[in-house]
Amino acid sequence: KPLILSPFTRDPELARQWFQHFEGAGLDGIMAKRGELGYRPNERVMFKLKHRRTADCVVGGFRWAKNAQGKAVGSLLLGLYDKEGKLHHVGHTSSFKAKEKQELTQFLEPYRDSGGEASFGCGRTPGGPSRWSAGKDLSWESLRPELVCEVHYDHLQGDRFRHAATFVRWRDDKAPATCAYDQLEVAVPYELHKIFGA
Repeated sequence: KPLILSPFTRDPELARQWFQHFEGAGLDGIMAKRGELGYRPNERVMFKLKHRRTADCVVGGFRWAKNAQGKAVGSLLLGLYDKEGKLHHVGHTSSFKAKEKQELTQFLEPYRDSGGEASFGCGRTPGGPSRWSAGKDLSWESLRPELVCEVHYDHLQGDRFRHAATFVRWRDDKAPATCAYDQLEVAVPYELHKIFGA
């Protein structure tokens, strides 16, 4: 694949346009820095500006934390319903402090599903093979699909979150059945050559 040097601008309006179009071309966002600063190794002088959106997701399961002192939850497994009412695994969130991960163990206990069929039994399930999962322990614990949480996500890759989502809050006011794909913003496709030139 060819290496393409990205354009730069000092025009804020043009940068805003790029920010909107870049996502539809498959890029995460834009980089920003003060104009007089050159490259400085090991210094945070450049900032990556990414899209941040929220979604309400069903918590259909969790994974145990690795190397935790005692049992602690490592990540919550997130799901969304499709038009047929099937719950699909769309990503995870692990943005919890050590103490919160231990507290989650007790909090989730009443929702544990020993049969393992209540949450992602009909749709896409966690733990599928990928180029990043080779040799990793992908085991997970199923929860009844009764808990809803709001998360920040930055980008969709197909029909799932490209990166780990960030936990925002529990949504006790939200019915799990309302957590569907139709709430997600989808970037309008855009061709890179329109941004970078032919």
